Amino acid sequence: MHEPDPLDPDDNGEQTPSKTQRKKASHELQSLGEALAEMPDDRLERLEISESLRDAVLQYKRTRSHEGRRRQMQYIGKLMRQAEVEPIREAIAALQLGHAKDTLALHRAEQWRTELIADDDAVTRWTAEHPDCDVQQLRSLIRAARKDAAAIPEQRSGRAYRELFQFIKPFLVEADADADADE
Repeated sequence: MHEPDPLDPDDNGEQTPSKTQRKKASHELQSLGEALAEMPDDRLERLEISESLRDAVLQYKRTRSHEGRRRQMQYIGKLMRQAEVEPIREAIAALQLGHAKDTLALHRAEQWRTELIADDDAVTRWTAEHPDCDVQQLRSLIRAARKDAAAIPEQRSGRAYRELFQFIKPFLVEADADADADE
């Protein structure tokens, strides 16, 4: 069987994208527009996009009716066809990567908290990785968290557990920022 050519000849005999390809590209631009609409306003303002596209995205965010949002998103997709999409893709990827890094840092903080409460050797590993840490305060928070964990469930406050997490978290966020600067 003959495989259909993905490009249709136009009136001049030149090859142009098929209707299916154009439709697929249009849907991709509209999806990119949806991701752009989910971007926080402060990041949207810093992005180098046309004023009409920025206004359309802001109007989309203000629109409440389903049909109005659908039409506005189609309009954003139309404006995206004339826009330079690579900077938009990069900004959206950076935003999504930032969310993933934040989540990873929180998971690492939870893991460290669990290890610090469970094992004294973890304190040694922590201080080796984070020499600027206030070890006395860390040990105090660990003792309080262990004491709270040892209490019967009705008498636990969880406060020490949360304070230990809040103490650990900035060190991990700072370490991630330093790693990003080194790249």
